[in-house]
Amino acid sequence: MPVKNRFAELHDEITAWRRDMHENPELLFDTHRTSALVAEKLTDFGCDEVVTGIGRTGVVGVIRGKSDVSGKVIGLRADMDALPIHEQTGLAYASKTEGAMHACGHDGHTAMLLGAAKYLAETRNFDGTAVVIFQPAEEGGGGGREMCEDDMMARFGIQEVFGMHNWPGMPMGSFSIRPGAFFAATDVFDIEVEGLGGHAAKPHETVDSTVVASHIVIALQTIASRYADPVDQVVVSVTSFETSSNAFNVIPQRVHLKGTIRTMSAQMRDLAEMRLNKITTGVAESFGATARVEYERNYPVMVNHPEQTEFAAQVATKVSGGCEEAPLVMGGEDFAFMLEERPGAYILVGNGPGAAVHHPEYNFNDDAIPAGCSWWAEIIEQRMPVTG
Repeated sequence: MPVKNRFAELHDEITAWRRDMHENPELLFDTHRTSALVAEKLTDFGCDEVVTGIGRTGVVGVIRGKSDVSGKVIGLRADMDALPIHEQTGLAYASKTEGAMHACGHDGHTAMLLGAAKYLAETRNFDGTAVVIFQPAEEGGGGGREMCEDDMMARFGIQEVFGMHNWPGMPMGSFSIRPGAFFAATDVFDIEVEGLGGHAAKPHETVDSTVVASHIVIALQTIASRYADPVDQVVVSVTSFETSSNAFNVIPQRVHLKGTIRTMSAQMRDLAEMRLNKITTGVAESFGATARVEYERNYPVMVNHPEQTEFAAQVATKVSGGCEEAPLVMGGEDFAFMLEERPGAYILVGNGPGAAVHHPEYNFNDDAIPAGCSWWAEIIEQRMPVTG
C-alpha cells in the first residue's frame, strides 16, 4: 500500500504548517506558540478531546474510531521543540528568532502528525482510539519524562506508543528500524580539578591542575579501550576544558571539565559511571591534586519492543516498498521514557541528501511528508482494523 492519496492532496497545507513552525522556533518547554497552534488545529479537525498542559506545554488529542470493539488505544508521538542554533540556510522561511532554529526536523514531525490527525479525524476508519501526542523539550529537557510523570499513559489509557524521526542521508521517504536497543543513554559529567596555582616559571612549587586534568582526559578513554567489552558500545567525550586563569605566566589553581558518556545497556552505563569516578579521583590524587565529580543520568537507552518493531516495519514496507535495518545510534532520544512505560517502536524516515541534524544548514525535506503521514495513519488503521 503506497502513500495515501489524501496526503498528496494535503501536502501543500501540511507544508505551510511546517514552514510556519520553522519560522517561529521555540526551545525546550517554551513551546507556547507551537502548542497553541497544535491545539487549535486538533480542535478544528474535530478531535474528540484536546488537552493542553501535559508535561508543562505538551498537547494530547484523542480521536475515536468508528467502533471500539477492540478496546485498543494507541499513541503516536511527535516532538515540537527547536535547538539553540543560529540558522544558516538562507531559506525564505528561515527562523525569525535569533539563536534558535528547527535544526532537527521537529517542525516536520509535528506537521506530519498533525496531517495524520486530520486524516484520522476525517475518516475514523479504525476500531479503537488514537491518541496523538505532541511533546515539548526533547532536546535535553526531558519532555517525554515529564509527560509520563503527568500520568499521560494511564490518563488516556494508552496501550502502545509509536514515534518517528527524519534521517538525513537515507533516501527520501524510505524507512529503517531495529528491535531492542536503538538510541543510546545520554549521561553528562562535570569535573573540577583543584591543584595549587603559582608562577609558570616555578612549576615545582605548584600542583599543576592543567597537567592533572590533561591526564584525566586521556585516562578516561580507557573506559572504552580497556574496561568495556570490545563488542559493547560506549563513547566518552570530554567536550569542555576551562582553566581558572588565562594568563601566559600563571599555572591555574583549577580546571573545569565537562563531557558526556553514551552507552547502550544498563550494565555498561553503571560501569562507565563507576570507572569515571575512580579514574578521575585516582589520577588527581596521584598528582597531589583533588577532583570533584558530578555525574548526571539523562535519557536512558531507547529500546524498541520486538513485536511492535516488526509491525512498524511491516507498515513501513506497505507505505514505501521496504524497510531497512537501522544502525545503532549513539545519540539520545527521550521517547525512551515512553517506551519504558508502554510497548512500542520508533522508526526513521529518510530525509534525503543534505546537512545532518543539529547543523545550522539543516532543513526538513517536505517531500517526506506524505510517507511520514501515511505511516502514522497506517499504524492506526492496520493495528486497529474495522471488522464486520
